[in-house]
Parts: sequence; structure tokens; C-alpha cells
Amino acid sequence: SSLGQGCHFQYVCTGQWGRHSCSLSPFALALQIRVDGPTNGALEYEIVQVVDTGPILRDMVFSVDHEHLYIMSEKQVSLPVPVESCGQYKTCSTCLGSGDPHCGWCVLHNTCTRKEQCERSSEPRRFASEMKQCVRLTVHPNNISVSQYNVLLVLETYNVPELSAGVNCTFEDLSEMDGLVVGNQIQCISPAAKEVPQIIMENDHHIVQLQLKSKETGMTFASTSFVFYNCSVHNSCLSCVESPYRCHWCKYRHVCTHDPRSCSFQEGRVKLPEDCPQLLQADKILVPVEVIKPITLKAKNLPQPQSGQRGYECILNIQGNEQRVPALRFNSSSVQCQNTSYSYEGMEINSLPVELTVVWNGNFNIDNPAQNKVHLYKCGAMRDSCGLCLKADPDFECGWCEGQNQCTLKHHCPIPENQWLELSGTKGKCTNPRITDIIPVTGPREGGTKVTIRGENLGLEFRDIASHVKVAGVECKPLVEGYIPAEQIVCEMGEAKPSQHAGFVEICVAECKPEFMARSSQLYYFMTLTLSDLKPKRGPVSGGTQVTITGTNLNAGSNVVVTFGRQPCLFYRRSTKYIVCNTTASDDGFDKVKVSVRVDKAKIHQELQFEYIEDPTILRIEPEWSIISGNTPIAVWGTHLDLIQNPQIRAKHGGKEHVNICEVQNATEMTCQAPALAMDPNHQSELTERPEEFGFILDNVQSLLMLNKTNFTYYPNPVFEAFNPSGILELKPGTPIILKGKNLIPPVTGGNAKLNYTVLIGEKPCVVTVSDVQLLCESPNLIGRHKVMARVGGLEFSPGMVYISPDSLLSLPAIVSITVAGGLLIIFIVAVLIAYKRKSRESDLTLKRLQMQMDNLESRVALECKEAFAELQTDIHELTSDLDGAGIPFLDYRTYTMRVLFPGIEDHPVLRDLEVPGYRQERVEKGLKLFAQLINNKVFLLSFIRTLESQRSFSMRDRGNVASLIMTVLQSKLEYATDVLKQLLADLIDKNLESKNHPKLLLRRTESVAEKMLTNWFTFLLYKFLKECAGEPLFSLFCAIKQQMEKGPIDSITGEARYSLSEDKLIRQQIDYKTLVLSCVNPDNVNSPEIPVKILNCDTITQVKEKILDAIFKNVPCSHRPKAADMDLEWRQTSGARMILQDEDITTKIENDWKRLNTLAHYQVPDGSVVALVSKQVTAYNAVNNSTVSRTSASKYENMIRYTGSPDSLRSRTPMITPDLESGVKMWHLVKNHEHGDQKEGDRGSKMVSEIYLTRLLATKGTLQKFVDDLFETIFSTAHRGSALPLAIKYMFDFLDEQADKHNIHDPHVRHTWKSNCLPLRFWVNMIKNPQFVFDIHKNSITDACLSVVAQTFMDSCSTSEHRLGKDSPSNKLLYAKDIPSYKNWVERYYSDIGKMPAISDQDMNAYLAEQSRMHMNEFNTMSALSEIYSYVGKYSEEILGALDQDDQAGKQKLAYKLEQVITLMSIDS
Repeated sequence: SSLGQGCHFQYVCTGQWGRHSCSLSPFALALQIRVDGPTNGALEYEIVQVVDTGPILRDMVFSVDHEHLYIMSEKQVSLPVPVESCGQYKTCSTCLGSGDPHCGWCVLHNTCTRKEQCERSSEPRRFASEMKQCVRLTVHPNNISVSQYNVLLVLETYNVPELSAGVNCTFEDLSEMDGLVVGNQIQCISPAAKEVPQIIMENDHHIVQLQLKSKETGMTFASTSFVFYNCSVHNSCLSCVESPYRCHWCKYRHVCTHDPRSCSFQEGRVKLPEDCPQLLQADKILVPVEVIKPITLKAKNLPQPQSGQRGYECILNIQGNEQRVPALRFNSSSVQCQNTSYSYEGMEINSLPVELTVVWNGNFNIDNPAQNKVHLYKCGAMRDSCGLCLKADPDFECGWCEGQNQCTLKHHCPIPENQWLELSGTKGKCTNPRITDIIPVTGPREGGTKVTIRGENLGLEFRDIASHVKVAGVECKPLVEGYIPAEQIVCEMGEAKPSQHAGFVEICVAECKPEFMARSSQLYYFMTLTLSDLKPKRGPVSGGTQVTITGTNLNAGSNVVVTFGRQPCLFYRRSTKYIVCNTTASDDGFDKVKVSVRVDKAKIHQELQFEYIEDPTILRIEPEWSIISGNTPIAVWGTHLDLIQNPQIRAKHGGKEHVNICEVQNATEMTCQAPALAMDPNHQSELTERPEEFGFILDNVQSLLMLNKTNFTYYPNPVFEAFNPSGILELKPGTPIILKGKNLIPPVTGGNAKLNYTVLIGEKPCVVTVSDVQLLCESPNLIGRHKVMARVGGLEFSPGMVYISPDSLLSLPAIVSITVAGGLLIIFIVAVLIAYKRKSRESDLTLKRLQMQMDNLESRVALECKEAFAELQTDIHELTSDLDGAGIPFLDYRTYTMRVLFPGIEDHPVLRDLEVPGYRQERVEKGLKLFAQLINNKVFLLSFIRTLESQRSFSMRDRGNVASLIMTVLQSKLEYATDVLKQLLADLIDKNLESKNHPKLLLRRTESVAEKMLTNWFTFLLYKFLKECAGEPLFSLFCAIKQQMEKGPIDSITGEARYSLSEDKLIRQQIDYKTLVLSCVNPDNVNSPEIPVKILNCDTITQVKEKILDAIFKNVPCSHRPKAADMDLEWRQTSGARMILQDEDITTKIENDWKRLNTLAHYQVPDGSVVALVSKQVTAYNAVNNSTVSRTSASKYENMIRYTGSPDSLRSRTPMITPDLESGVKMWHLVKNHEHGDQKEGDRGSKMVSEIYLTRLLATKGTLQKFVDDLFETIFSTAHRGSALPLAIKYMFDFLDEQADKHNIHDPHVRHTWKSNCLPLRFWVNMIKNPQFVFDIHKNSITDACLSVVAQTFMDSCSTSEHRLGKDSPSNKLLYAKDIPSYKNWVERYYSDIGKMPAISDQDMNAYLAEQSRMHMNEFNTMSALSEIYSYVGKYSEEILGALDQDDQAGKQKLAYKLEQVITLMSIDS
């Protein structure tokens, strides 16, 4: 094969292709297809990408029909590749020009196809296989005027097949009509008047496609361009007759037309440009201002105005003002603008060209093809000296009027003639030359300096000054090329003697008479130049370094040449102290070179050296991405980077280049701002872009302008949405501002892309949390209207204004109490005034006392509100950063299922071997095996369950127990279990609808075996989903709640906390506390560093121990940690003393029968103390005597609080404060229980406004919001990270939909409620309330109360009914009232997305269930479970046997007999 690598596969092509054969060559990733022609020259005609990576193997296989080819690489077999893809070519020429031997042009179908796929392709000219057979078309005439209608057009056609079915002619979308076929001609009619568009446009024609459409196929098979032209757009004779179309000019009517007959006179018709009326080329027309003068113009073919037509006028447009002057037509070839004077403003212009137009009859223009202009001029403008005046154009006839010292026309100079100088006159020389300026004023003695002398009257010819110039006494030779007559002389200095130091410039013009001599006022000095240093002293060998050479008098002279070795250093700028130049590339490689500086003819002697160093290189850049607008930071590593003074980074895209700045850190590192990508702002791409070139501008280093190895990628710019159409967002203080958008996180592979966002509210920045579609900005403490500005990279965007309305800081009860108190205050003041008159002192004292109480109350309310507000602003980052994904302690499958199926029972029989006395073992096992067969019989199992459910003594607990036991037995046969479950659910639905219950109540509670089985079914099948997907946000929520609760005080006895979502568990008073950081000795390794632990000084010792255990055993599951009760807390004081701290000891304070638990504050433990956890000791010096320890041991209230177990025990979770029976002492920690009425009088104030503390619920909610959102979003989303929607959910939802269809229930609310009752309320709520079912964790009562609020919100989100809320609604409903509508939308979208998914076939579902059974085959002891179920047979044997006897199917299968066998084997007395 001539195609380089790969082999040559020959196969016979389908179809008649003469001597062609096709061959395929495997070539890298793609497939090259070529044709071998008759001469064996190979033509490659297509490259097709067939596999992702790797070379193609040489083995290829055709499909049976030879239409497709299968191709392999080492890793994959490609999809079948079609042998041809003719359909990609859309025209006859591209089809036949492609070289693909399979393809030809099916003429009347207008498609590229294979011959056998083209209808009637064997008939002549219906199928073209060579380029010359393509259809061609010509039309005559091929253009008509837009005002001609229904013109007959004749189309000549070539290579058109027989058109017996007829043909249509179409003018694009203007009209369509039948064509008449006559031989190889087709006759069409042009469109009628109503169909032709009015073609009015800048150009004079409109091209449409004239198309032929076959009536047989309905396809356009040929087209050609057809032109409608419009003469009337031309408004001048020349443009009319020079038009390529048949246009004529009517010169008396001044119109352009396609029909010459419409001109009024025969001689008025113009067809040729030379017959047009026009002005001829004139010499320069000069008119001095304010001089009355006619303007005569040559012309030809000027029309004679007819009767009723107006005569000629000239129009001059002077500085925007139109001046009309009457004109006289002498004959057809001459016209004259009448005597008039003209003027223009200002003395800054000495000659002004003015547009001239000749018109007749008001507005009929005469063409001016030569574009003649009138030049108005002023002699005196910008000619303030004699020399400038005489230098003017001689045609202006200006001269110098000496008496007036100004430049004028001769007749404007009234003084006798000899006082008016003109250039041609005998005295054409100006006197009094003057020097105004010399540059430079210093130079080297060696000469060579070019001195520029500027002034007035410096001669009119070079010879006037050629030999009479001296500078500081030294001859200076004038240069022709620098001379500007009268204004400037440039001369080159000779060498000065050592004695010459300074002097004036002196010149003579023409002759050295006093009136022709001038002397400068400035002095010229000779200087000695010196060099002292240069920096930098080194640079890259490619040059481009900007070097500064320092010295003295370096600005002397006119020309500087700097060389480094043999290389020039390009001069940039200089001053007296320095010269700056840019190095060029070194030919001699890396070397130190001598620096030489020449100024004019002076060479400055000083030994300076510059070193050329190896060019910098770039080794690595990171990250290799930015956004289209650039300006994101990039770190760059390389070598010799410190040689470069102003490094820049560049990117070129679409031919446009952008650069940005870099900053060098050291020789090997610099940081750059990414350059933007040149994109049209209106067509911002949503795709990632790769720049054509990407590199660095490092002085002159060419090799780094384009980096070859980089894959630098640009991602789309973040885009923000405006707040709303009005652009104003109204918020309450403390509400986060959400900026919605897209592309906020670039989709970088590896996924750790972060953009640095700055969001300013007014002038203040706010803390930002980013997700892909929104920025959450914690609004700073502002009120009023502020502009919001988001910045990222090089972008700035303002989504609008935010209006933060000043919020009432007080809750309603507080306002009421303050108002009431204020009212009382006023009443008292009035009373005091009255009393004052009576001079009563008593009232005075009362008033003061009342006022103090009021002030106290007010300041407490305000302080509390302020604190709650501040807490809401606390950074969510604190939480997210702490939850750094330390391994999630998932429970294993068995523990997890046991906790859900049998809550609260730790060591259930189904986990143990069956316990029976030895002598009965064999019989019992045999009986249970028989019983297992019955359980696996669907008829028996359904009858068994229905019979049990119909017994009145069969309690709810029994129902749940039986459902769980059956599911443990059927764990290994989930297909069967699912079948039974579906049957039971179908029965339940029937029963529910028959009993006229509301359909929404279905599955609401667990009142039947089926409902508990459904819960267990989901428990089994969603374990994988919990582990892979939902577990993470659930665990994060649990940890976030726990951490947030522990940031504030928690009452060890009542379980109330400062931070809470639950009103019941909120500490409703001010607790003063401080956060301490204790250093804890690691109990596992004493020598390892101490662990810092955050503790509150109001924590009890047990609470401290638990926090320390949490910190030390952060990544250890709860069950593997030591218990706080088994450890003692030892405080190691700086003095070396060690002290065991306990909740109760001899130092514990008791007052009025209340004993307060010891806290760190009680022991006065300071911040930074060292503590250690040590194993429990028998006694300690500060322990209480043993009898009291036993009586009020720590474990008493520990047990009160701790609980693990079923949700049923939730009701009893708040521990009661039971007084110690013997001593009558009651324990307390932070708050005394309110039931005990002995509150001190002083506490009344706190009771009065306890409602104020409800704002803390909001603060807590704000902090936890993200975690709640994450959890709900994961649960209610069909697409998860790396995990598909579990099949079980789709399968069960489809089953419920089927049941609804079957019962004709079309109310979407009912269907929605069934699904909610079946999955979210049955399974997820259980998991949210009881995360200890899924994770190895300990859940305390405050966390439990918060999770209950989240679970309630979750339930409300799944409900379809509207929740009307008022101020009396429970706080947990009010707390999430704003969020629930959006959660409801998530739920609805989730159900709808699941509904739209393709149904799961029973076959797929059974395979999935079988796989699940196989994975968890031996988790439970089936015998023990069967034995537990059998206990219900023993209890209700008569009823079950009776039911089996009445059932026909059971009768056929002798199930009653088999059950009797089991009963016999199992009975104890047998």
C-alpha cells in the first residue's frame, strides 16, 4: 500500500464500478479509505475515526450484507462502520468530487446515494456518476427590471432527465408556477406585480434563486441566479448609465429608468457616460477671502432649462454652512458662478478646500466626476514673519507689507510700492533674521553633533546660509536635508579646541550685513562625558534586556551608539545621569562582553562589562486552565527567570493576541495572571477552548513565545443572572445573598478547580460559598440600599442592588412587654409629678426602682437579639472545614438491618444458633425444615399472614415482628419475597378502597404486616445506596448538628442547649460561658504531641470527657472507643500537682436542696491547661465518701440522658429531675427545671421575655441550612455522584402507578401521597431520625431533638397539602416555612423524573434481586427465625388450619396436612 503503515485490504465494491476496486488501510486510530483506479494510482478519499485510542488491528470483517465493516483495536471493537456515507455530500459537485466510488448523484431526488438506492437509476440522465453529468442551467433573459411583470423566461437545461411528470419554476419564496417543457428548454413566467418585492436598497439589484422542482419527486433539482434590477435608485446620470443593467438617464426629468420611452424628449435620453451633463477637470480654483470674484467652470452637455424650470446655481459648503450663488449658463459647455465674496472662520487654516456643486432647477445636480473644489485662502493666516510669507505658493500672490508687518495681497498694502516685498521682486530678501531655539545646547568637544537652529527669516534658499553658521566659535556645517526655508537650519559641529568652553550661535543670511545677521540668546556648552556603572550586569543570550548605563552629562550631543561586544544595544532614552538601551541577541553565545558608548564623534572610555547568560526555560505551569476572561493566578516554574525584567504571558486565539503580567519570585519561580482569550463578547462560547498559541514574552527569548507541550485550556466564563427584572433584591438583615448563575466552578478534570470570587456589598466584601450554579454570600452587617458587585478573574458583574430593610430586632412578646412597661413608666412619671407637688418622697424611690428594672430588661433584650444576629453570620466554613471526610463509620449490613427490623433488641435470637434440648433437636430441625417449605409456598404464606391479621389479639408489635421475621427468612429468596409483598400491597390497596377510607391514608401508618415488610424490603435494597450516596450527607448533617450544639452550653440533666432547632430543647436564658482550649495527653501514646480540644468552661466533667474522647478517637467508631464512665479526668497543673475532676465530689455546691454538678469553671481550670484521661481509680482525695457515690453516682443521670433504641422510646427521652429519695437533694447543671416553683424573685425578669431566645433557633438553622439542603437534594435526585437511582425505588413507584391505573385513581395528589408514604415517610424519615441505625455513633438527646425537627420538615416537604401557618403555629414548622415550598418542588420533580425513566423489566428486577440475595446469603440464622415465626403457629394453630381447610388451592396442595405434620414434630410432649 502506498499509504505508509498498515496493510492493504481488497474487496469487490458493490455496484458496477468499471475497473475500480476499493481498499481499506488501518492507520492509527482512524480508517483511511482509498480507491485503486485502473492505473493502480491510489486516491485517499476519506478518513473516519473509528476507535478511541490505540492503533487498528489488521483483521477486519464485513457484515453479512457487505454494507458494514467491523474494525478492532487492541482494546475495543468499533461500532459497525458503513462502507459508504454518501449522504454527507449535499451537492452534485461535492458528491462526484469526493472520489468515493460508491456514490453518485440521484438527479430528481437531489441526493448523493448509491446507484441501487436511486429510483429508476437505469433510465438515461436520472443518475450522474461523473462530474460532467451534473445538471446545468442557463436562463434568458437573466435579469429584468423590478417594474416588469409576467415576462417569458427561457431556461436552457443540460443533463436533465425526461420530465414527463412535469416541472415547477420557483423564485425562492416570491412565487411558484408551472413550467412548460419544450425539448431541452423550459419556459417560465416571471412573478406578477403583487409578488415582486419593492427592491429599494443601497445597491441597485436583488438576486434570487430560480429553481426547478420536479413534480414527480417534489425536490428542487437545479437552480440558477436571477436578477431583479432597479434603475430608480440612481440619482445621477453617470451612476445610472454606468450601471451593468439596461438603465437610461432622462436629463430633462433628472431620473433613471429602464424604459427610454418614458423620457420626455428624444434628445433627453442618455445611454453613454460621455453624453451626461458634467463639469470638466479644472486647474486649481483659488479664491482669496473677502475678495469679490466670479468662478468660471468648464463643462459639457449642460441642459437648457425648459419653460417652468429654474436656472443654475453654485452651492459651496463652507465649514458646514451652505452658500448658494446664482450662476449663468453661457452655453452647453460653460457656466459661471456670479461675483461674490467668501469667507471662513479662524486664522489656523491658510487654505481651505471647499466642496462645489452646480445645480439647476433647484436640486438637479450636474455630475462633477473630477471632484473640482474651490480653495479659499488667507495670506495672513499662519504667516507671521516675512520669510513664511514669501515661502507661500506663488499662485496665492501674497507679499510682506513692511509698514503693517503682515502678509497681504498687494492691493491690501496701502503704503507706496517699495514697502511691499514679493518673492519675484528685486528686493525679495527678508531682513532681521532671529534665532528662537537651539537643540541640543551641549555636546562633546570632538564634534559630530547635529545642532538644530530654529527661528524666523532664516533665508529662502539653502545657499543663503550655506557658509555662515558658527556655534560657540566653532564652524558648524549646514546640512541640506535638515534645512526648512526661513524656519530651520541643521548643521554638524566641527572639533573644538581645549580652550573653548561655551558660546552663542551666530549666523548670516546671504551677506554679513547687520540687518542680515542674528545671534542666539542661548549659550552652547562643550561637555566631557563619563560613565560609572551599568545594571543589570547580565541578561539572556537572546537579548531584550533593558540596560541602564549611568554617568555624567550623558544627554549631551545628538546621536548615541551603544555596543555590547560586537552587538548593538538599541538606544531607548537618556538624561544627564543615564542612558537606557535594549540588548540584542549575542552571536558569541554565553560570555562577558565589553560595553562601549559613542556620542557623536566622542568615544567614552570606561571599562564596563555585561554578561550574556543562558536563556530562561519554562519547566511547568500550574494550573493549566483559566476562564475566557483570564486574570486567574498561574504558578510558573523554570530556570533563570530572574534575568527577565518584565515577563509577560500570552495567548493567541482566532488570530488575536492577549498578554498579561507576571511577577518573578526567584530564579526558578514566578506567578502570572492568565491572559484573556480573544472572543467576540456577543458570542461567548459555552465550550472549552484551546488557544492556538500559548507562551511567554521573556525579553527577546523566541523559543518560549509558544509552548508546545502545554494543554492550556480555557473554560467558559462564569455567568451571573440579574436578581430580577427590577434589579433590586429585598432582604432582611442576616439573610444570605444568593447570586445565581452557571459555570461558577470550571469543569476541570480532577475536579478541584476553584475560582477566587470577591463579592462586594457596597464597599464591604462578604464571605462567599461557591457551588456550580450559585454563590452564597453572607451579607455583611449593613442596612439600606447597596450595589452588589461580583468579581472573578478579569470579570466584573453587578446582578443589581440589594435593599436590606432594617429589621425589628425584637420579637412580638418583647415589643409588647417593652410597650407595656413603657406605658407603665409614663403612668408612673405622671404619678410622680402629682406626688412631687405633694412632696412625697416615697413615690420617688418606687419610680427609681421600676426604672432600673426596665433598663435592665431592655438592655438584656437588645443584647440577646444582637447576639442571635451575630451568630447567624458565623461562618459555615467552620463546620464544613471540620468535617473533612474522616472515614464514615458505616455499620455492617447485619447490624444495620437488625437495628431497623428489630429496634432496641441488641442480641436477637435470629443472630444465634437455635437453642433446643439435645433429645428434641433432630425432631425440631426436621419440623422447621418442613415449616420452611410451607413459608416458601405462596398460598400458605399469604393465608398465614391474612389469618394472623384477622385475630384481635394479634397486636401491632406482633405484626411488625412477624413481618421482620419473614423478611429475615426470605433474605436469601428476595424474588419470592417481592412477589409476596406485591400481592399483600395489592390486597391492602383493595381493602383500603373498599372500606371507603380516604385513598391518601394508604401506607400512612404501619398497621399491617405488608407495611412493615415494605419498610424492611427497602431496608435490604437501599443499603448500597446509603453507603455510596446518601450516607455521606446524612452523616455530615449529624456531625454538623453535634458540633453546632457543642459550640454552646448543653444542660447535662435536662438536655437543653443554647443552640437548637427544637423549641423544647432550647435554654431560654442567658448563660455566661467561655471557650477554653485544653491540651490533652494522648492515652495511647504518651510521647506523641498533646491534642488541643475545645471545651466550654460551663461543661460538666462528663461532658468534658466525652468531648476529649471525640477529639482523640475522631476516626474511631463509637463502639470501639472507651466509655467516659470508665475514665477519670486528671488535671495536670503547672506546679506538678495532679487532680482528679469529677461531676460530684466533696467540693460540690448545695443550696436550698439543689445540688449543682461540678463544671470546669467550678474547679477554675484556666485556658490552655493540660489534662489527661486515665482509667477509673478506686478513690481520690477529693472524692465523696463511698455511700454518696453509690447513691448519686454519675451513671444515674448519664443513663437518664443516653438512650439507644427504637423510635417508640423517643417520647420518654427527656430525663426527669428526680430528687434523691434519701436526702431530698435535687441535681441541676445550667438551668433548674421550671416545674420546681422555688425560683428566686430576681429570676422573674428572665421568665418574662424567654420568648426572645427563640431567635437562636434561626441562628442554628442558618448554620445548618447547607447540610439539610445537601441531604434533601441527594435523597430527591435521580442522578447521583457515581451511583444510579436504585432499581427498587423505580420498581415500587411503577407498581403503585399500576395499582392506581387499575383502580382508576387519576388524582395526582393521591399518587404523590402513596409514593411519599411508601418511601420517604416509611424509610428515609426513620434514617434521618435514627442515624445510629446506619452509623456506629452515639446520639444524645439534643441531637435527637434537632433531627426530629429535620425529619418533620422532610415529612412536610413530601406532603401535598398546603400548610397554613400563623404566629401560633409550632416553631419547628415556622422555622422551615420558607424552605418547604422549594423542597416540595424537588420532591415533585423527583417523582416526575422517576416516572419518565424507562420501566424496569421483571427479568432485570429479578436478576437484581437474585444478586442482592446472593450478596447477603448467610447474615441471619434461618432456623432461629423460623422457630420465632412458629411460635405464632402454636398460638393460633386452630385458626390457621381452619383457614387452610377452606382454601381450595391449599386443599389441592394438602397444606393443612403438612402443617399438622409440623405441629406434631414441634410439640414438646410428642
